[in-house]
Amino acid sequence: MTWNWELPDWPNFVWDTAKLVAIEQQFLRDSGVFIGTSKHLKAEDQDQLRVEFLSSEALTTSEIEGEILDRASVQSSIRKQLGISGDSRLSTPAEQGISEMTVDLYRTYAEPLSEETLFAWHRMLFKGRNDLIDIGRYRAQADPMQVVSAGLHLPKVHFEAPPSQRVKAEAAGFISWFNRTAPEGPEPLPALTRAGTAHLYFESIHPFEDGNGRIGRAISDKALAQAIGEPTFVALSATILNKRKSYYQALEAGSHSNEITTWLLWFAATALEAQHRTTRLVEFLIAKTRMFDRLSGELNERQERALLRVFREGIDGFAGGLSAANYMKITGASPATTTRDLADLVALGALSRVGEHRHARYLLILK
Repeated sequence: MTWNWELPDWPNFVWDTAKLVAIEQQFLRDSGVFIGTSKHLKAEDQDQLRVEFLSSEALTTSEIEGEILDRASVQSSIRKQLGISGDSRLSTPAEQGISEMTVDLYRTYAEPLSEETLFAWHRMLFKGRNDLIDIGRYRAQADPMQVVSAGLHLPKVHFEAPPSQRVKAEAAGFISWFNRTAPEGPEPLPALTRAGTAHLYFESIHPFEDGNGRIGRAISDKALAQAIGEPTFVALSATILNKRKSYYQALEAGSHSNEITTWLLWFAATALEAQHRTTRLVEFLIAKTRMFDRLSGELNERQERALLRVFREGIDGFAGGLSAANYMKITGASPATTTRDLADLVALGALSRVGEHRHARYLLILK
């Protein structure tokens, strides 16, 4: 089986520009709408947007690779790094590492890509790990670097990367290409075309012993942010997680040829879907502002604290809805007070109730 990096035209990727024009235009148009809408958020809601987005991306880019992290711990770590007040929750090295990498990407998106950046991200990702040989440097093992899944009889090789002795030169070529094709570079490419090509190009080199997927998706986010001109809030990893099987299938299909139109169309559609996901988050935060403006003077301190806590859970909220037990834990209220408070919130149109007795759950009413 021949891989893209073995072909004589590597790494001269080509694609049908005409098939991407409309979606490129839509992405930039929707980016402008998103930026304009998000500027109407209050300062605390803009903080929540940053924390919600960055933590979601940190969690989901890890989950794509099979690593499940604690949401509250990742959010706490990101809040600390952004200088936003939060709890004193301790995070594991893995949670701290992915949080550090995500915040570093957010802060330094405009800077050119460099080998030092890639190595720093790799060290962040694998903080506290002692099972890897090459941390913070390119892979050097003699064995082939393969992406393999276990089959019933024989393992299936989905991809094999260039030998380790080629990695440094290949990575240098990639970094040079990425910076040349930036919006201010000598060979600028459209946003989605550049971000999608960068991801496939980087994954094809597979320069690290582990962590290539997470760093590759971060590079795509960097490309999108540079195209927009400010830190991007495109929920790329969260969206890829929901279509993980087709993501791996598209990457595998794209690794056999340097004509990558099909891959770019898949990536562009996914990025547009991700952008819409983040727009829903902004709309959610605007609905929060409307609710508290509407209920100004109507809520007691316990009710306000509970509603703020529910909004902090983001669009998906508490799994299954807010329960009386959740309310008591958040507010310290007695069972009788909890019953009255929740009934008042339903009457005020802040929450709707589903279920009865101990199975009752309360959901936000967003207008």
